[in-house]
Order: sequence, then structure tokens, then C-alpha cells
Amino acid sequence: MSDTTSPHSSADASTKRRSRRFERKRALVAAIVIGTVVQSIGGCGVFRHLPDGPHDTKTSYHDNSALRIEYPEVAQCATPTSQAARAASAPVTLEDPSKIPALEMTLDEAIRRAISQSPVLRRTGTNAVVSPQSVSTVYDPAMAHSDPFSGVEAALAAFDAQYAQTLSWNKVDTPNNVDPNNPIAIQFSPLALQATQSVFSNELSKRTAQGASFALRHNVNYDRNNRPFNFLRSSFIGYFEAEYRQPLMRGAGTQFNRIVGNGSVPGQYNGVLIARVNEDVSLAEFERNVIGVVSDVEAAYWNLATAYRVLEANLKGRESALQTLQFQQVRLEVGTGRRDEEAQARSQYYQFDAQVQNALGGTQGLYELERELRYLIGMPASDGTLIRPTTDPIDVRVTFDWNSALSQALQRRVEIRRQRLQVKRREMELYAARLNKRPQLDFLGIYRVRGLGDHLIGSEGHGSLDNLYGEITGGQFEEWQMGMELSLPVGLRAASAAIANAKLTLQRERALLSDAELRVSHELTAATRALEVTYQLVETNYNRYLADLRQVEVLRRRYLDGTDNINFLLQAQRQVVTSEQQFYQALAAYNLAIRDVHGNKGSLLAYNQIQLGEGPWCPDAYRDAYEVGRFLKPRHQPEKVHVPRPVSSGPFDPSAIQSTGMPVTSEVYQPMPPSQGGNEGPVKEDDDGITPAPKDDPDTNKTGKNETVAGVVPILVPDVRR
Repeated sequence: MSDTTSPHSSADASTKRRSRRFERKRALVAAIVIGTVVQSIGGCGVFRHLPDGPHDTKTSYHDNSALRIEYPEVAQCATPTSQAARAASAPVTLEDPSKIPALEMTLDEAIRRAISQSPVLRRTGTNAVVSPQSVSTVYDPAMAHSDPFSGVEAALAAFDAQYAQTLSWNKVDTPNNVDPNNPIAIQFSPLALQATQSVFSNELSKRTAQGASFALRHNVNYDRNNRPFNFLRSSFIGYFEAEYRQPLMRGAGTQFNRIVGNGSVPGQYNGVLIARVNEDVSLAEFERNVIGVVSDVEAAYWNLATAYRVLEANLKGRESALQTLQFQQVRLEVGTGRRDEEAQARSQYYQFDAQVQNALGGTQGLYELERELRYLIGMPASDGTLIRPTTDPIDVRVTFDWNSALSQALQRRVEIRRQRLQVKRREMELYAARLNKRPQLDFLGIYRVRGLGDHLIGSEGHGSLDNLYGEITGGQFEEWQMGMELSLPVGLRAASAAIANAKLTLQRERALLSDAELRVSHELTAATRALEVTYQLVETNYNRYLADLRQVEVLRRRYLDGTDNINFLLQAQRQVVTSEQQFYQALAAYNLAIRDVHGNKGSLLAYNQIQLGEGPWCPDAYRDAYEVGRFLKPRHQPEKVHVPRPVSSGPFDPSAIQSTGMPVTSEVYQPMPPSQGGNEGPVKEDDDGITPAPKDDPDTNKTGKNETVAGVVPILVPDVRR
């Protein structure tokens, strides 16, 4: 049967089909271009005029749900603080304080309650409701230690061993460009390459503090294909490899890696020493907040004690004004008095009555100041009792030795220690930046053993190439590589910029340290002057109060005798109340001035017998410390061992007995000597002021012991390993 279809007619039909497909594509592209132009010119306005489709709706789900305010569902435990918030009773306003049960409290008890009953360090100027991020807690140092980005453990994680593993399967079915009618070509290449493949690789790597890196690798590839001329139908091919890489210039040295960490970019430092400084800065900030809490509690305590005295003075003034008014009313009834004098006595009585009300329920009244003290010590706002201070204020002269106080201020102020930590950090960063300005020269050594087999494990007696691991353990195919690798950015522009920035940053921190020391000396001077002035004011106001009392007695007798005007008596009554208030206010200011001197010379915690300490560890931590401690041995002659310059000079206890020596000077960072594994070499003095320290410095391995103070109030910081 013959084919009646003409070859020319089929060619024409295919050409027409191609032309129709081309026209449809061109029309589609033109529609897209026109739509894009209309969208860019008219925006969404054109599509607003299009009618809604059958599936279009006028409302959207997000109109009522996306911005709806919802109440969060959280798990909240009952704590003494939350129970105190719910236990508050109705507040008192103008009730008689003598009819409210008194809760006697000493200053030491108030401070103990404030720092031991809540993990939140309550300050007068902070608000946990409005700005909770500005409130300090006992968890802050532990959070700084456990920070996954800048903590000590995160920095040590850069030197942890890393394990990586990959296992995958692959199916190959690829056609080849081979003539099926040519039997010779088919013998050399199949029509389609068909294979089943698998890849398994694992690696264990470790980086050391010296900058070296070790790696153990093992790779196995499985391949079963239809290629001709294969000796094995399926094969396992793999190798064991060991690699050692040691930086010789940039990246070498223990101290360099402890500062830089895993950062490879100049100017970025996240090593364990930097993390240690960050943790110490967090501890200093926590100590500063504890000092602030103690200072605020003491101020609130003395303000409340003064409020009682002010109320008492106003009550006595109101009582004397009432007696004067009653006497003037009697004189007016018998016809010997004057109405203007009676009105003056009545006005003064109501004036004192208003002062009594303001001293009770005003913004600076007794009840409000008592509530502020309640908040600082974590008590309910009102519970049917009234706190009554029982600690007597200091009314004797207190004198501080100026040289000793200045020395202690420049050593013990937490702000000075915090700034010195920043200087220490910048010194280490400058040291690392200098070492970063070197070529990357690495020594590389690789040893590899290869193998090939029909099976992975086991033997069927087929001779050579029977199983993979048999060939690898036989060690017949061995390879090794050894050499040097060098990489150097031409110009070292980034490293030079990092050095310049580190120098400027160090100079800035040193300037801030000098200014902080100057500021501390000025603040101590002002506090010492205020101490002397407030004591003189206590004596002056007390003598004034005694004089006003005598004046009132004289004028009262003259008024009762009718030989003097009532105006002088009323004025004297006002003066005696004012002088009594100012005397007790000066007495409270004097006790706060003593507090300020201790605060400015860094001894406020020791003055109030408060000691900072870490909370108890979990049992597993004690067991780990015991097991590790069995392998540690003390150095019998530590003076003969050269170690890197320490970050700190030893433990510091804010509540320890204060020294009266001269202030210490800032120490500079020094590298590890080359004999102990560091190849950095000595640091010469240059324009940034870094000088090498003597090798026989006895403070290099300085240690200290915490002195226990009897009756201290401990503040426990949570342990991160709980």
C-alpha cells in the first residue's frame, strides 16, 4: 500500500503550525507589556473600575482579625512578689497614724528585705511597667555568661570538635549519543548510561588554641553501572585521610586566638578573653545596681523617719494654735478680746491643720513615703500596718581621712573598675589587630590511604579488589601531601584600618578612664564638703529650735499677761514648727551625706555589710568539679612559671576590709612569651603607650581570698549550670 501524503503538504502544515504558535506567543508578550505599562502609569486605579467577579467579596478576614488585640496566655508561677501585689488592701488617706498598728523596722532589716526577697533590683528612678528592659535583676550576670553570641561558653565553642556526615543515593539514567544500528559503537558505549550510586562521607575536625586544625575524613562511594570493560560490576571506592594545618604567621599564637576567637575579619574579636571582660563588665554593672538599691532604700528610710518628725512638729503647732484660738475665744466672750486677733488665731489653726493633712496624705507625706519604702523592700502597698523606723540617726561628727578616702575611691569605685575593664579589652584588641597585619602562611600536611573493592566488608576469595576495607587496611595505595599555602591581601588595607581604629578606641577609653578618675575625685570632694556642711546645719538648726522654743514661752507669757500683741506669738509658733522641721530634715540629710561619702569612695556595701556571691550550684556541677579537680596539681614554685598577662589582678570583694594605700595604676596587656608557645614577640612602646612589663613581676600570678564579714547580707547570683 502506497503512501498518498505528499512530503510537500506535510512540510507546509508543520510550517503553518509553527507560525500560529509564534503568533500566539507574540500576542501573549504584547498583552503582558501593555498590562505592565498600564499598571506603572495608572497604578491600581484602572482595576478599581473592573466589576467584581463571582468569587470576589467586599470584606476581608484581616479586617477584623489581623489587628485584633488579644490577651496572652502565659505560665506564671506564684511568687512572694506577685502575692504581695494581690494582698494589697485599701490605702489609708488621712487616718490617725497612732491608731494603725506599727511595724517597727530597722535600717538593716529594710536593706535585707530589699536585696534578698526578690530577683528584681528595684530602683527609685526605674519602672518595670513602663520600661522593663531598664530594670536590673540577679539573672543579668548569668545571662551575660550564657549568651550564645558573646558569652564565655560561646567563645569556647569555637574550639570544640566538629563532626559532619553525609549519606546520599543517586539513580542515573542518561541517554548517550550513540548510533543504535552500529554494533561496534554500542560495544564501547551503551545507548543509555544506567547507574546506581551512593556517597557516604564523614569528618571529625578540631581547632586548637594555637591556631592549628586537625581533621580526620573517611569517604566511601558506591557505583553500579552498565559501562563496558568494567572489571567489577559494582564497586566501592573510598579513602581515609588525616590533615594537619598550622598557621605560621597570621592566626598563630595562643593569646591571639583567645582574643580573636573564630573571627576571620580584621576588627572583629569574640574570643574567650573578650567574653571574659564582657562578663566582668556585667558583674560590675550588677554591683553598681546593688549599690543603687542600697542607696535608694536608705534614702527612703530616712525620708520616712523625717516624715514622722515633720508630722509631729505640725501636730504640736496645730495644738498650740488651737490653744491660742480657744484662749482668744474666751477673751472675746468676756469682752476683753478683739475679733481681728481671734480671726488671726483661727487662720493659723487652719493653716497648721492643712499642713498636718499634707504631711499625712500629700505627695511627700507620711503615707506616700511609707508606700515608696514598701515598694523598695517588696511589701504590699498597704496591709493594715504602718512601717515605723526604729534606727536612731547618727548625730555625732563623722570624719574621714581625706588621703585614705581618695585612695579608696580611685581603687574601689565600681565605675572605675568597669572602665579599666574596657581599657583592658581595647588593649587586647589592639594587640590582636597588630598581629592581624601579617600574611596568612599555613603549613599543610595530608596523609591518605585509598581502597577499591567489589564488597564493602568481607571476602569471597576473589583475590585483589575483593573488599574496600581490606584494601585500605592493606595500605597498598598511599598518598601524602606537604607544603605551604600563602595568601596576602595586597596593601593590607583592612588590617591597617583595624589597627588605626583600635589605637583610637584605646586612646578614647584611656581618656574616659582619666576623666572618670577626675570625676570621682570631684564627687568625693563634694560629698566630703556636704558632710561637714550638713553637720554644721544640724547643730545650727538645733540651736535655732531651742531658741524658738524659748521665744514661744516668753511671748506666750507676755500674751497671757496682756502686755504683748498676738501677732508676735503667732509668728513665733510658726517659726518653732519650721525650725523643728528643718532640724530633723538636716539630721536626715547628714545621715544621707555619710551614705554619699561611702558611696563615692566605693565602700557602701562594706558599710552596710552586704556581700555579693554566686548562688549554689546543682549537684552535677559539684560532681564535675570534683572529678576535674583530681587531675589538677598546684604549682610548687609559681614564680618560676611564665604565664600570659592576666586580665585581672585577682579576686575583688566589695565588702572586704578597705586598704589605705595609694591608688594602683592601670596595667597594660602583655602577650605570652615565645618560650611558652606564643610567637608574638615583645610589644615595643609606640605612640599608643603600650610598654612591656618586667618578667619578674610578682603580681603576674597574684591570687586573693575573699574575707568573710560577720553578719553580711548575701546576694546570690543564679548559676547558669542549673
